[in-house]
Amino acid sequence: MNKPEKKSNEKFWLKLDNAAKIFPGQNKSKWSNIFRFALTLTEKIDPCLLEQALQDVLPRFPCFDVRIRRGIFWYYFEKNAYKNPPVMPDIKNPCHRVKFNENRYFLFRVYYHENRIAVDFFHALTDGYGASVFVSTLAAQYLRLLGKEIGVGGSVLDLHEPPSESDLEDAFERFASSKVKAKRADSFVYHRTGEKMPAHNVNVTTGYIPVDKLLETARAHSATITEYLASILMYVHYQRQLAEERKQKEVSVQIPVNLRRLYDTTTLRNFSLCYSVRIDPNLGEYTFEEILKQVSLYLRYVNNKKQLNAMMTANMGLERNPVMRAMPLFIKDLGIGISFLITGEQTTTALLTNLGPISLPKNMEPFVQRAMFMAGPGVLNGARLGAVSCKDVFAVTFANIYKNSDIERDFFTALVKRGLPVRIESNRD
Repeated sequence: MNKPEKKSNEKFWLKLDNAAKIFPGQNKSKWSNIFRFALTLTEKIDPCLLEQALQDVLPRFPCFDVRIRRGIFWYYFEKNAYKNPPVMPDIKNPCHRVKFNENRYFLFRVYYHENRIAVDFFHALTDGYGASVFVSTLAAQYLRLLGKEIGVGGSVLDLHEPPSESDLEDAFERFASSKVKAKRADSFVYHRTGEKMPAHNVNVTTGYIPVDKLLETARAHSATITEYLASILMYVHYQRQLAEERKQKEVSVQIPVNLRRLYDTTTLRNFSLCYSVRIDPNLGEYTFEEILKQVSLYLRYVNNKKQLNAMMTANMGLERNPVMRAMPLFIKDLGIGISFLITGEQTTTALLTNLGPISLPKNMEPFVQRAMFMAGPGVLNGARLGAVSCKDVFAVTFANIYKNSDIERDFFTALVKRGLPVRIESNRD
């Protein structure tokens, strides 16, 4: 690799968006909110070309070309002095803690392994959508350097176009305008626990499923793919809790939603919110079909601009509060930390984030095999799922901090029993 170069002394800074503000202060020694997006190509990766592609692409993404700084009242981003982060061989345990003074101060890490390009992102930078656009554009430029004719469109941005104001905006600030603030779920829920892995270790298990067969199965139950998979995940945890013969708690699945589908913005920063759908086993026994119906009805009920705007406005409440704004950053960090400890994952049994289909230029598709999205491992959650489809392959990835893999096994077994072929990959020995 070439010796890292520095840029000219450019002046550029950004406030953290509303969703990002929670993450820097919760960047602890044993946990960071890191997630991964990867594309597997048809040819082995040349790291030198990948580094050149990264240098070519980064100016199109100034909101990623930053380091984090600590101000008096808030954290903020400023232009990173280095041209690009290092390009590194991939590691067995991805999404480990970010340290702000490492990785040339960048908040994302670029890896390669055989045919795969993978990038781990600190959630303060972006959400899954922004990550998918960055990695897709990076892969497209890498293929061009190999001599391939690759166009633009879908998740691949045009490097000849300058970033727009919409690309860089805090869309929460622009769109949160409801007169009503949505109430938050506050009751503690069931967690499948066990012996944890050592710090910064994670069990990664990905199941690859034909998109057409999964879609056909979901539609046969009058459900979307997200509704169907969330219901299986909930049912697996519900059955596990029953088998433990313990006091029954609610079982919940948290489901992030991409707000760009409802609001007119192209922001590459965070712009998603999380639904939380629950069942209470104390009300009686549930069949899978009952859970699927409840999940489907709830998600369709809350998936509208009015409900989402009330959730956005509630999240913006503290940021807009004059007293909160005037508090020094160390007090804000303390308050957010206490809130996260009391609520956070305590109110969530499991998480499923489905990015949906990744759209690539037609002349790029022959050189891409599949995509993979991994939600960052949690503090309590033993089942955090990231899902994405590319071409005809749907990938579901578990990030598990526990040694026990029964949730993954039960989840994929349930899919196979329903007639779906699943090919499994894992970082386990």
